[in-house]
Amino acid sequence: MVDSMKPKISIGIQDFAALREQNCFLVDKTDFIKSWWESKDVVTLITRPRRFGKTLNMSMLNCFFSLQYQNREDLFEGLYVWNDPVYQKIQGSYPVIYLSFADVKQNCYGDTVQKIRHIIGDTYRRHRYLLEQDCFTEVEKQQFTKIMNCEMDEVTVQDALKNLSYYLYHYWKKRVIILLDEYDTPMQEAYVFGYWDAFTGFIRGLFNSSFKTNPYLERAVMTGITRVSKESVFSDLNNLKVVTITSEEYADCFGFTEAEVFKALDQSGLADKKAEVKQWYDGFTFGSRKDIYNPWSITNYLDTAKLQPFWASTSSNNLVSKLIQTSSAEIKEKMEELLRGNQIAVTFDEQIVFDQLGKNESAIWSLMLASGYLKADDVEYRGLLREPWYHLSITNLETVSMFSGMFKGWFGITQTSYNRFVKALLQGDMDAMNYYMNEVSFATFSFFDTGKEPDSELERFYHGFVLGLLADQAENYDIRSNLESGFGRYDVMLIPKKKHQENMPAVILEFKVYNPRKEASLEETVKEALKQIEEKQYDAELIAQGIRKEQIRHYGFAFEGKKVLIG
Repeated sequence: MVDSMKPKISIGIQDFAALREQNCFLVDKTDFIKSWWESKDVVTLITRPRRFGKTLNMSMLNCFFSLQYQNREDLFEGLYVWNDPVYQKIQGSYPVIYLSFADVKQNCYGDTVQKIRHIIGDTYRRHRYLLEQDCFTEVEKQQFTKIMNCEMDEVTVQDALKNLSYYLYHYWKKRVIILLDEYDTPMQEAYVFGYWDAFTGFIRGLFNSSFKTNPYLERAVMTGITRVSKESVFSDLNNLKVVTITSEEYADCFGFTEAEVFKALDQSGLADKKAEVKQWYDGFTFGSRKDIYNPWSITNYLDTAKLQPFWASTSSNNLVSKLIQTSSAEIKEKMEELLRGNQIAVTFDEQIVFDQLGKNESAIWSLMLASGYLKADDVEYRGLLREPWYHLSITNLETVSMFSGMFKGWFGITQTSYNRFVKALLQGDMDAMNYYMNEVSFATFSFFDTGKEPDSELERFYHGFVLGLLADQAENYDIRSNLESGFGRYDVMLIPKKKHQENMPAVILEFKVYNPRKEASLEETVKEALKQIEEKQYDAELIAQGIRKEQIRHYGFAFEGKKVLIG
């Protein structure tokens, strides 16, 4: 017997009208309509991680305000906003320009502008009824037609949304609402592919014309993942309200609250899975509102009843991965802390200056927070200047799995060799350890490096190696690492979580750089590393935890460039 209360799940539909018409699963977020309208903000920028309902909410705004949906009360009956008679009168009463930059992912400036030209042309075509009206001159109609057919230079592209606002205002006698979804997608591509400066000049002109000097504009909403710095693209917009994930506004309007998730689980016959679902998909924090769940993951879980990293696998993490790979040892150490389940405290500017990402390492944290990979458990303001310090942690089990896959993926073509090295390490197979570690080091050393100094290269490799261990063995081992500056000395300790299991030894690794002034060979460097383990009595910590002496293995790693000797 089919449960009539069980919601009909649709995966991938982001059109509000389609979801309502097909009676699909939908969480009522129409309070966002009232909250935004009553804010009186002229231009609102809202940033949220991907797959958090931004597009669906923009579609909802379009369905509510647009004259295209006049007399479509059926779309909102039974929802929160329809309880207010004032809003019943507003529905379907404004000309709306609705467009998205989500698909603007070209790898060069010219193609990007061309793509935006086509998007604007499509937007004009949705309003081609204006060409039939007598209130426009032939010249105006010709200009409209040229833009509709994408026959326009860059300056015309920049002014196109303001010009469309004029046409709509002139015909409907009402100022327009502009809805721009995923505004920052082309900016991320511009940074990745190296045409940032050229593109920001173009997009600044488009935004200024559309949102600043547009006399036909009533209100506007933009959504995206990141808050791009005002100096980059919004320098002329003094009427911009920015709402980030640390803002209190609209905190529960994007993403699902715990009450909404638990209700959906009850309706789907999955009430007994609440604890598991919470562990996997809870953890997002917007403003001071905690226990926000990712809608994409929840919807997919309701559809499949399987715990999987749905959200983490929907998009490339190449930018974040690249930034961490080439970052300093300090950044990698903090990532190690996060992967161990700990919290870190860092300061940064929430505004992302893309052309500073490779220069200012703190921007990494801003990007990962905005992307939803990390959450801000708390924000404290220190000193006279009230500098914000963010207490960050990994969001949930799903994002842990994302980071784990990322760090394992760093070894690329040497993944098999890395896996075999780890297996040999735990089995005590010295010959195999040497063979596979040399394969890994030769292929990946430079992969982690941004500097020229050999010690810095080793340092980055070391921390990449540790992060790989954490990703691969965190379920079985408590993995600790320590870096002591100078002379390239490093150590790693693997403490088995099951203390008395014979096939899970405790392991101490000592990394040393070959110093020809002190050692005659790599073999001597290995001996020095092993000697250091003994002299520093690293075993004492393990023995104190109840691990037997014979269960502890010592390995010295000697490095000379990319060459490694393990003993």
